[in-house]
Amino acid sequence: MAYLKDFRERIQNNDYPGFLKIWEEYCYGDQPDGPEMIAVLEEVKRSDLAKPFGLQVERLIPLWRELKNQNEARDVLRLILDLQTTNSEQLADLATEHLKERFKEDPLLNEKFKLIGLRSREKFQCAIRNFELLTHMQKGNFVFHSAGWGTGEITNVSFVREELSLEFEQVLGIQTLSFEKAFKTLILLNKEHFYSRRFGNPDALEKEAKEDPVAIIHLLLHDLGPKTAAEIKEELYELVIPTSEWNRWWQTTRTKLKKDTKIESPKDLKDPFILREKELPHEVAFHQALEAKPGVNATIQMIHVFIRDFPEVLKNAEFKSSLEEKLKTFLVYEKLNVSQKIQIFVLFDILGSKENGKELIELIEHASNISEIVNSIEITAFQKQLLQLIQKTRKDWNEIFLDLLFTIGQNSLRDYLFSELCIPAYQETLQKKLTTLIVHPISYPEIFIWYFQKIMDKKAKISFTDKNLQNRLFESLLILLDHLEKKPQYKDLIKKIVGIITEDRYLLVRNIMQQSSLEETKEYILLATKCGSLSDHDVKIFQSVAEVSHPSLSRVKKTSESVEEEAILWSTQEGYQKVQLRMQQIATVETVHNAREIEVARAHGDLRENAEFKAALERRDRLQSELKFLSDQIANVRILTKKDVPEDKVGIGSVVDCQDSKGEHSRFILLGPWDANPEQKILSFQSKLAQAMKGKTIGEKFEFQGEHFLITDINNYFDLR
Repeated sequence: MAYLKDFRERIQNNDYPGFLKIWEEYCYGDQPDGPEMIAVLEEVKRSDLAKPFGLQVERLIPLWRELKNQNEARDVLRLILDLQTTNSEQLADLATEHLKERFKEDPLLNEKFKLIGLRSREKFQCAIRNFELLTHMQKGNFVFHSAGWGTGEITNVSFVREELSLEFEQVLGIQTLSFEKAFKTLILLNKEHFYSRRFGNPDALEKEAKEDPVAIIHLLLHDLGPKTAAEIKEELYELVIPTSEWNRWWQTTRTKLKKDTKIESPKDLKDPFILREKELPHEVAFHQALEAKPGVNATIQMIHVFIRDFPEVLKNAEFKSSLEEKLKTFLVYEKLNVSQKIQIFVLFDILGSKENGKELIELIEHASNISEIVNSIEITAFQKQLLQLIQKTRKDWNEIFLDLLFTIGQNSLRDYLFSELCIPAYQETLQKKLTTLIVHPISYPEIFIWYFQKIMDKKAKISFTDKNLQNRLFESLLILLDHLEKKPQYKDLIKKIVGIITEDRYLLVRNIMQQSSLEETKEYILLATKCGSLSDHDVKIFQSVAEVSHPSLSRVKKTSESVEEEAILWSTQEGYQKVQLRMQQIATVETVHNAREIEVARAHGDLRENAEFKAALERRDRLQSELKFLSDQIANVRILTKKDVPEDKVGIGSVVDCQDSKGEHSRFILLGPWDANPEQKILSFQSKLAQAMKGKTIGEKFEFQGEHFLITDINNYFDLR
């Protein structure tokens, strides 16, 4: 394969002169490599160089004659005939001789020669491939339609009419193709091919997939080439594995694939699974990766992942010894920091070597920046093990744990720190430390959310929690939400807080309101109105829940007329149509696209650490919330007409001309919230500025944000359109 890389580089760059230069050198070689020839010719065939190269491919014949492997020689000759455009006598003789030798018992030999062009010898590109396809054309055999019809089963063949009938998986009814069209679009499939089995007997394939999933993946990768997890799902989902069973089946299968020595599993979710030609023991593959001489941190990570995925290798004394030697080399020849040394000693411990245990303990005992060391370690399992050693060896472990509680990144580790500090001896100190979160939630927003959820979780059974603490935390949560809304980098955290508040039909809000005083409840409502992330609907829920817990908060009953007026949501016809189109877009396009995102992300496996899957689920929640919100709103919509606009005072549909105290003029258009556009001075009638001028007449003044305005004119929106 010495030339393959150079050929590929020229093909990818579309460098035909450079490709021909290497080709000339290649053809004069004296050591034929069948697999390399096949790979090069297949690469060219798929490229833009195929057509001009058809004049040069024949130069490979002398080197081809040196091939000893008959199967390789047959495949190379087939590809030469596929690419050639000279239709030379030499190639005609070679193809004829080859086919006569292989198919000498075929009674239709001469008839097929005529059909593939070898009788006239005028044009016989793809002659061998087309002859093989003609021979394959028998009832019950399978083919693949390269133009989009998928797998097909041959139902009838007529050499008299030069046509065949087929039933395809993606086209209804029996289809008839001429031999000429079949040569251009059909690829023969043997009966054991993945596509043949999936189309011909999907039930049997499903049964085998459940009994031996790895064998099916072997078959798929062998016949279809390298495939990503998403592409594998595309080939199996519903067609072989039922929808309801896919997730469980793929999770199990993926775990087995990691341990299969003939499959190279991808390191990245977007990379493909590859079927190796030969089995490669995991230990060998691992040592090959180490031969690339990765750095200290990368090597530590590789060893950890390898031992985690293949714990059985620890039974191999020779393999364990080789890992220990590698780690010892680092200790002797590399300049390591304390964090790296600790991780190496932890690996020694996992490997069963205790000789560095004393040095590990000394490192931990004398480290002055132990919290920084813990945070510098990227492997969570090593962090946990180090924390346990700190607790055993250091008298100041509680101070270290308290410090780490606010700095460590993983919630699982934070939970561990919290549980260890919850013992009576340190509980008071822990409470004092956590009180700072209530007073200053803005300083540690992520940690505050973690603590808030823990205190609110009834299953956590924290001894020092009480209603007063929960109420104070809820108030701080609303203060934090208001603050974070001014910082774009916290948009994901804002969504999380809103989700906590609205989850289970505002269960948290109901529980808090039931145990809060009247003054506390009033404060919650006030804070909620300041949070832009909470919709008007959310704020109304706060108010309604508060009134249930504290009836004195019930507002004075409005007249039926005013209630009806408030319930109306005004909109122009254009605004109404815009929202209808948005709802249709969500229901028919974005929701479908999101469903595909979720399925693709699921196919990547390991849902606990699958960021794409979590993001897709969050998008689904947002789409569903938006659709529900718009659906609720549209039920109260009233299309604004000219008759609805007041004639002599400011109201919905008014165009208001104002003059401020400096004499500057402004014009505002008051419409429904769906039509609002601040840049064009179109205000929602529900906005505070619109409400400030509501009911005013020409010549009257109104105040907004400390500024006084004089209304100089009022017009009807529909008169100015």
